[in-house]
Amino acid sequence: MTAQNLSDAAHIGGVTLQVADLGRSVAFYCDLLGFTELERPAGDASLGASLGASLGASLGAPNGERPLVTLVERPGASPVPPRGRLGLFHFAILLPTRQALAAAIVHLHARHVPLGMSDHLVSEALYLSDPDGLGIEIYADRPRASWPRDGNELRMATDPLDVESLLREAGADAWRGMPEGTTIGHVHLHVGDIPAAEQFYSAVVGFDVVVRRYPGALFMSAGGYHHHLGANTWARGATAPAPDEAQLLHWELIVPDDAEVRAVGDRIRATGATVTDETAAAVMARDPFGTAMRVLAAS
Repeated sequence: MTAQNLSDAAHIGGVTLQVADLGRSVAFYCDLLGFTELERPAGDASLGASLGASLGASLGAPNGERPLVTLVERPGASPVPPRGRLGLFHFAILLPTRQALAAAIVHLHARHVPLGMSDHLVSEALYLSDPDGLGIEIYADRPRASWPRDGNELRMATDPLDVESLLREAGADAWRGMPEGTTIGHVHLHVGDIPAAEQFYSAVVGFDVVVRRYPGALFMSAGGYHHHLGANTWARGATAPAPDEAQLLHWELIVPDDAEVRAVGDRIRATGATVTDETAAAVMARDPFGTAMRVLAAS
């Protein structure tokens, strides 16, 4: 790892979301999407009480080491407006197999959930929104060796999904909830300016740019992945969410150890940005558009 690059093992951890109605959101994420509720601890100021919210519920997949989705209730929070806000475009749930994605399509179709569907060449994906309008992708990766390239960059697209081919993978397997091995594969953000996003997330935080030819968007990763982080300017003129709106409170970047947490924090501090030291193994900072990122150590 050079002074400016993340370790190849860096990856996304979980996301913390502010929602209007905890019971409604738990039903959506657990009963519909199939997450497992891990705990409902008492309020925690670091996760949103400063905005008038209290900690709600932590959700995960079987045998997962960390929560994947943490819900923080702010009663009556306004939904995400149709044109979006700076911050979350979607968070992406990575399923371990194509068969699991096929079973998810069958399940969600049977529950009459409106879905978008796309073939991104490197992955196959479904798109939906939660009850507060927060964007979600559910996807499965194609084998890494098959990812197409244009010179030094990966090539991604938004092509129609071959649903018939995918459903042939489902066979008799029924959806039984998020399978073991499910993770948050990437986070995709609305930003105000692509060059500023690249400067912060690539030059400072240390992600590698893997796709810059996609219209209005930039994709970055560690370790050659197709993307751990997307940034786009598709919500032109968007502003940051108000405290009383549904929103992404923060997302997690997992790095191998405390030393790398400190290195990332120091690089961000050197730009003049505020970095909050939570512990020796975790720091919090905001990007130029106000979106919070929590960097923490895997060990």
